Amino acid sequence: MADTKSTSGEGTGQSQESNTSFIKTAQDAIGDAVDTAVNAVKEHPVAAAAIAAGAAAAVGGAAYAATQLRGDKEETGGKTTKADTKK
Repeated sequence: MADTKSTSGEGTGQSQESNTSFIKTAQDAIGDAVDTAVNAVKEHPVAAAAIAAGAAAAVGGAAYAATQLRGDKEETGGKTTKADTKK
């Protein structure tokens, strides 16, 4: 098979332009999404607060569930607690 890569560096400029164009497009999309989210919060603050509270509860619940499934115990610095002696 013939090598199709250019050894003169001609493809490098096109690659950099493509990367720059992609980054610019991504920045524009993210900026538009942030603007839309901010405007939605301004128009519907109660709904936004409810969504944020729900998301926080979901994260908290997931963290709690993960600790319960793993069986983590609170560190007591090697000391026995009353809860440990009742077992």
